[in-house]
Amino acid sequence: MSLKVNDILNLEIMKDAIVVTGENLVKEKEVQWVSAMEMPVESFVRKNEFVLTTAIGCGQDYKEFLKFLSDIIDSEASALVVALGRHIFEIPIEAIELANKNQLILIEIPWEIRFSEIIEEVMLELNDANYKESRRSEKVQQELLNLILQETELTCIANYLYKNVGYPVIITDQIGTVQANSNVCPDLLDQWREYTVKGIIPARKLVSLASHDPMIQKIQTIKIEDYSIVQLPVIQVSENTQDFLFVILPSSISLEQFLTQYTVNVLEHAVTTIALWFSRKNAVDEAKSILHDSFIKAIYNGEFVSWDLANSRAEKMGYTLTCPYICITGYPENLKNLFKQRNLDEEFYQLWFESMIHYIKEEIFYAAQSLHKKVMLTYQEEKLLVFLEISLDNKKEGITNFLDLVDRRLRNLLPNVVISWGIGNYNEGILGFKESYQNAKIALNISRNKKGYGNRVMYENTRIDRLLLNLFQNSEMKEIIMTTVEPLVEYNKQRNLDLIETISTYNHYQGNVSKTAKALFLHRQSLLYRLRKIEELTGLSLVDPEDLFLLDLSIKTWKMRF
Repeated sequence: MSLKVNDILNLEIMKDAIVVTGENLVKEKEVQWVSAMEMPVESFVRKNEFVLTTAIGCGQDYKEFLKFLSDIIDSEASALVVALGRHIFEIPIEAIELANKNQLILIEIPWEIRFSEIIEEVMLELNDANYKESRRSEKVQQELLNLILQETELTCIANYLYKNVGYPVIITDQIGTVQANSNVCPDLLDQWREYTVKGIIPARKLVSLASHDPMIQKIQTIKIEDYSIVQLPVIQVSENTQDFLFVILPSSISLEQFLTQYTVNVLEHAVTTIALWFSRKNAVDEAKSILHDSFIKAIYNGEFVSWDLANSRAEKMGYTLTCPYICITGYPENLKNLFKQRNLDEEFYQLWFESMIHYIKEEIFYAAQSLHKKVMLTYQEEKLLVFLEISLDNKKEGITNFLDLVDRRLRNLLPNVVISWGIGNYNEGILGFKESYQNAKIALNISRNKKGYGNRVMYENTRIDRLLLNLFQNSEMKEIIMTTVEPLVEYNKQRNLDLIETISTYNHYQGNVSKTAKALFLHRQSLLYRLRKIEELTGLSLVDPEDLFLLDLSIKTWKMRF
């Protein structure tokens, strides 16, 4: 326990001391230092210092004494002890009022008491308190290490910290996902994920607290609702912040009140312990993740030549291959733009991006569990890759329900995230996984290039699109298509006038000028000008059915290229 002013007042040498002001504070005011001080104070008095003075520099001028007293108050000293009898005979009433107003403990002692004897006694008490504090801190360190050696759960460590710091504790990974929390935890935990998605938790902009203690300098504070959240980085072997420790304080508790020397020691030992715990866990998780991802990659690349070999590997991963699966690929379209809208430093983009992928994967797992379907999931080559268990009797309905649930939950959690989906066919046999993946990849590309971002396309509904793609693979057809379309593309680059969209809309409305103009928000004459410009650039007539067919076919095929 730390030394208090009251502990010093109870010393034999202080038996004649009289507390003039702040008597209600003596049991709570901490003492860390002791000194004898005369004017000027300047920066020589430290916070929580027990200050002795004869007021010799005041020359019995009460105004000078008030100035001296103000400097002591500004230094946040624990108490001021004034020796009466030679340089000052009584403490001025103005000084008592000033001390009361600023909650400074003001103490009188007789002139005969030697400062050196007081300082010696206080130093002995301080050394004893520091020794006890050190032993107490070492005990915490040993108990935390024992928890690691016993391979205890992270929740046990969180509960131990709650017991020692007195406030709820939350431990997260580097993106803010809760890994453990003390059993006693505020309602704030229910909205925690929402705050992490918004980039509020963890705090990324380093604002160091004014302190010489390197541990305190690492602390960040986050104000949310009625709480003041203390954030500490958990730094692992790589010297990078990998995880975080949060202590949830009520807003009525100041950081200064919370950060006693003992609490700082506990937190320092805690982050070291948590780093060790995560180092062990991360090594295991990373190995599992590599095995899972490599297995799914082997499946969609068609590397397994027999069911027995595939099933053997699958069982080790906790997967079941005996039920029918269909491949679904997803591409998050706008994460980079969403990150820019949050005005976060660019250096945090990768962490933020990984957290978004993590949350999307969580919602995919949740949707599969809700529908009682098995799922294999990975994120590779900038795509979400899902193998979803299906019922062959109603596979379309099952896939639609699954993606609807995923999209609905993502709208609540990540309302502005846009994902395009491609859905493969079901194919039998061990190589069916590869074929379904190839189908899904083609469907995804068609979805993005033909329908735009944020849509979903099933492979079985892409027959005409695949026909167009095959046409584009023919070198002679490709030359005809590019010769037809390129003049329109170049014109758009030069004049910022999208003639491809114009003719596509014109064909959609089967040559009806009025409907086309209305759809494009153009005046009729403006539309007619554009149509003439298309004829001029392509050398094709829009009233000639064969020319119109060639133009329409060329544009549709050009749009499908990828």
